[in-house]
Amino acid sequence: MTGSQQAHPSADFPVHWPVTTRWADNDMFGHLNNAVYYALFDSAINGWINTSLGIDPLTVPWLGVVAESGCRYLAELRFPEPLTVGVAVTRLGTSSVTYRLGLWQHDGPTAAVGHWVHVYVDRNGRRPVPIPASIRELLEKARVE
Repeated sequence: MTGSQQAHPSADFPVHWPVTTRWADNDMFGHLNNAVYYALFDSAINGWINTSLGIDPLTVPWLGVVAESGCRYLAELRFPEPLTVGVAVTRLGTSSVTYRLGLWQHDGPTAAVGHWVHVYVDRNGRRPVPIPASIRELLEKARVE
């Protein structure tokens, strides 16, 4: 397993973002469908950035688009358990950021670990642009080695 795929305790994530699930998130096997994990990761990253900085993602001249993502499932989760997404920044480039993500029940072991790469691009031309200064400053607060 690579560093982003190993189970990490919640203390390894500088940001803890509470998330909720819906009844429809359970699949026919009675646990959260795999795609839901990605939606929870996406919600945590963007919720943390947008609420921390007061950003309106519909009006800014740039976008953080997903260039890569992955998830390792370690334990089953199901609705209606309260969950937390842990966010850690493992790499911060000029126009891209790599996150390590964890997902767990309240005070439980890590149920999933993922990675996510955002590349910042110009909204119109879709060409890479430097990460905006206010976002870079926030991302530095979640940076880990």
